[in-house]
Amino acid sequence: MNKKSLLLNRRKLLGAGLTGLGLGALGMLPSGFAQAAQQAAATACANGKILVILELSGGNDGLNTVVPYGDDAYYRNRPNIGIPKKDLRVIDDHFGFNPGMAGFERLYKDGNMAIVHGCGYDNPSYSHFTSMAYWHTAAPNSGDEYGWVGKLADKMAPDAPANFLVNIAESQSLAVRSAKHVPVVFDAPERFMREAFFEEKEALAQQAELNSTGNASQNFLHGIARSASDASSLVREAWANYNSPVDYGITGLDLPKVVSLLEAGMPTNLYYVSYRNNAFDTHVFQNDLHQRLLTYTSDAVSAFMLDLERIGRADDVMLMIFSEFGRRVPENVSLGTDHGAANTMFVVGSQVKGGHYGELPSLTKLTEGDNLQYTTDFRRVYQTMMQGWLGQEDTSSILNGRFEGFDMFL
Repeated sequence: MNKKSLLLNRRKLLGAGLTGLGLGALGMLPSGFAQAAQQAAATACANGKILVILELSGGNDGLNTVVPYGDDAYYRNRPNIGIPKKDLRVIDDHFGFNPGMAGFERLYKDGNMAIVHGCGYDNPSYSHFTSMAYWHTAAPNSGDEYGWVGKLADKMAPDAPANFLVNIAESQSLAVRSAKHVPVVFDAPERFMREAFFEEKEALAQQAELNSTGNASQNFLHGIARSASDASSLVREAWANYNSPVDYGITGLDLPKVVSLLEAGMPTNLYYVSYRNNAFDTHVFQNDLHQRLLTYTSDAVSAFMLDLERIGRADDVMLMIFSEFGRRVPENVSLGTDHGAANTMFVVGSQVKGGHYGELPSLTKLTEGDNLQYTTDFRRVYQTMMQGWLGQEDTSSILNGRFEGFDMFL
């Protein structure tokens, strides 16, 4: 086996097992490759474009998020949980935002939000786990070893520069799993360090400082340990120095952590965060809970945009928001909604051409199970972000096919 193949196999092994080693899935390379990696990072970041992805886990109810009050069928299907026009944040003659979404209303009316309708895929799954895996891999009704964000990182920076891909979470998302990158994965920045028993700490600290041993495998692992220590220090320092007057509301959805890294100059082009714990799975007495969740989301996203302006990076960052599926059109007997199909996606940023995109799905011509028929393959939005925003032309291997993006950016 040649040196290149050996290195790739080691990267694959580390990508699958770093967390188990207590290294926190840190995306760094050994010191022998450090100079080349930093050069690649500088090249990859030359255009300054950053993509942040926010996942709303649990299946957000798009119909009660962007409410089609102009369609009587909406109220016929939801006689109890349908939101009256008088309570909505009306944005045009057909749609209004949920009452709790003051931040989204401002972003939309300022022209900084695109709403993409009818997003889904053929033969939809109504399982949270399965459908989310399809969205994570951009491979509906099939399987893929790597996530679409991870494959995008491989395409943008095939030499795997350090800290190119960040996933803020308790554990690594399938979306960021990569053949060439080991994503930086952390939850609480102030506690982001290698876990060890007290008796082990001195030895582990010395291991990170070891020089070349003449053994390629040992050198590789020593380099990972050293880089892990460096990366965790970077994250902790960035968070310790972050001091923003911007109010994110009840929960920042990890978006303040993104701003802290951007402000600190972290060479990251791709960030992945989520509203965790299946929060949007609103089967019972939906309206009050759903409004609170949307308020928290709306407040956090609008604050994120203000914070980006504060640090002078608003024109460099685009935020894409999705959920693994929508909800059924009719309300259920528990005054909630059940797992559905097509849904709404959002793209937010100062450089977006705000407005509506995609064909509106019919509320009367429903598919089996009283679901919306999708009108926009969700991979068209992924394509829009990759090609239109990040300038990546050939994305067919990432999306498992060719898809036409939207003309969405200034």
